[in-house]
Amino acid sequence: MHRVRRSPGRAPDRAASWSARRAASRAAREQRGSKGSGGPGLGARLWRDRVMLLLVLPGLLFFVVFHYVPLLGNVIVFQDYQPYLGFKESPWVGFGNFAVFAEPDFYRALLNTLKFALLQLVLFFPAPIGLALLLNSIVSPKIKRFVQSVVYLPHFIGWVILISISQQLIGGTGLLPQLLGELGLPRVDLMTSSGFFPWLVTLQLIWKDAGWGTIIYLAALLNIDTEHYEAAAIDGADRWRRLWHVTLPGIVPVTLLLLILNLGSILSVGFEQILLQRDAVGADAAEVLDTYVYFHGVLDGQWGPAAAVGLVKGVIGLVLILGANKLAHRFGHEGIYSR
Repeated sequence: MHRVRRSPGRAPDRAASWSARRAASRAAREQRGSKGSGGPGLGARLWRDRVMLLLVLPGLLFFVVFHYVPLLGNVIVFQDYQPYLGFKESPWVGFGNFAVFAEPDFYRALLNTLKFALLQLVLFFPAPIGLALLLNSIVSPKIKRFVQSVVYLPHFIGWVILISISQQLIGGTGLLPQLLGELGLPRVDLMTSSGFFPWLVTLQLIWKDAGWGTIIYLAALLNIDTEHYEAAAIDGADRWRRLWHVTLPGIVPVTLLLLILNLGSILSVGFEQILLQRDAVGADAAEVLDTYVYFHGVLDGQWGPAAAVGLVKGVIGLVLILGANKLAHRFGHEGIYSR
């Protein structure tokens, strides 16, 4: 009886072939799953990203509870809402509450709001950028940290204290009028000047929040590759050319992102800050949409018209965000979300 002698390489060849077929079958199943169901199942993806989802959960709950759920209250825009009757019993008035847009007081508040918004967009928005560039140019780490701490501090001061400090500096009996009086010049009370009030609000906002706004821009400056500066220096670019051709283009995406987001709240120009100083300059100079909603909606009980003003503000902000983001796409930038 003769035995058939097997080739020594046949068994490994079979094993290798079997492994290859198994790997090919697994790859085919994964490919079919990715095409048919978009990758792993929902449960598998949730379990895979459970840590990140837990980190996001508090912020998500905040927005759901304080931003998305209150959107249901916009139903009172179409009602003669009475708090003691509630949503179900309050009578429906259709678009009657939108008659508030024909009132002179509303147009006065709208014009003041646009004036404040334009000044803040032109003066306040670039302020953190310039301050971040100045802080980034400081060589000494100790001096840089000290200056950062100093410029961050006003953000944690309440508006009541900050306006009191302003009163002590430029009010009728403040430091500046006394200094002008000693110099033989006429005393000026800038805290009660209606013409200076939009500038005063903008300068106070810069003082309070410009330092805090530099955090994002400083982080963006740190992400710029230092090799770009080295290459520009080798090519003979001086400090200003490196700033123009390397630094500023490096922070353009972050700047556009923040600009688009700020456009969404451009009609909210600082309720608490303006309310605290409204009596000093009068309603003609200090009435904005937020204070208009407070006095006519909350204090006078005109809930429906006040809600209509708030709804229109939200719609305008949404349109500005979407339009600005589309314009950013036209110029080749990503904006707040990709196309």
